[in-house]
Parts: sequence; C-alpha cells; structure tokens
Amino acid sequence: MIAVLVSWGIAFFEYLVQVPANRIGYSGYFSLAQLKITQEVITLCVFVPFAVFYMGIPLKWDFLWAGCCMAGAVFFIFR
Repeated sequence: MIAVLVSWGIAFFEYLVQVPANRIGYSGYFSLAQLKITQEVITLCVFVPFAVFYMGIPLKWDFLWAGCCMAGAVFFIFR
C-alpha cells in the first residue's frame, strides 16, 4: 500500500505540471513536438531525484549525459 501511495504521489505531481501545460500549450503556442520534449524533460527532472534520493541509486554520469541530450533536444526543437 505504501508503494502504491508513493508512486501515485510522484505521478500526481508530474501530471499537475504536464496536463495543464499540454492543454495550454497545444492551443496554438507550442507544437506537438515541443510539448513532447517538454514532457520528457519534466519526467527526467522528477525521475533523477527520485532514483537518487528515494531508491538509493548512486548518482552516475549517465544522468548527466541524459540531461545533456535532453538539453540538446530542447535547443533543437525550440530554435
């Protein structure tokens, strides 16, 4: 039961940010591709702290490289 509540809590926070952004953004301000990249960046920003602080996974260079790839994707999709 605790695992369910924790996972729902994390998903709830993520959806609080994503769903309004998608509704507002797709009404003509952002393209679908821009919204998808934004969603992935939000997911990575939620997942990495969860993995490190809650799950106890050591902070690895892979997280940095994934963040750099996402930053590159943001740059190219929004230019």
